[in-house]
Amino acid sequence: MKVVTESFSLEFLKPQDAQSLSRLMISNGKRFQQYLPKTLSENLSEADSKNYIQRKTKQIKDKTEFTFAIKDIDSGDVAGLIILKNIDSQLKQGEFSYCLGQKYSGKGWMTRSIKVVKAYAFNELELKSLQIIIHKTNLPSIQVAEKNDFIWIKTLENEFVTGAVALNMELYEIQHER
Repeated sequence: MKVVTESFSLEFLKPQDAQSLSRLMISNGKRFQQYLPKTLSENLSEADSKNYIQRKTKQIKDKTEFTFAIKDIDSGDVAGLIILKNIDSQLKQGEFSYCLGQKYSGKGWMTRSIKVVKAYAFNELELKSLQIIIHKTNLPSIQVAEKNDFIWIKTLENEFVTGAVALNMELYEIQHER
């Protein structure tokens, strides 16, 4: 899948994205550390990112997880990621995780990208519900969810452990209307 707009493209990660992906993660390390520590730690060098992309490509083939790159049209650089994960084929449910580099924030790229991947999840993968789990202080992420018609469901107690701290997280969901 590939979608191109006037300012960015959305597509599956490719091996040639390794250097750009690693640069994105390192340059936004503090921004991504709190809520995406695993993805960050798996992309701290070009070699790490090559391995990461290899695993992600296999997961796409196996239909267990789908990782999309948001790329700046002008530079071709990876600006962010959307990961459709925790896919439950019985429940026909999946969960979004996403990140965007600081210099690309506030342009509507993530909102538009989630809209596209949401349609892909519902129409191509035939999922019936999608979730986003967000910390209440992550206001830009909450705005992305709400602009894409996700509805707050409940607070998940001690849902996310970062270091020695367990954080409460907010569950947002959308159901596919057929």
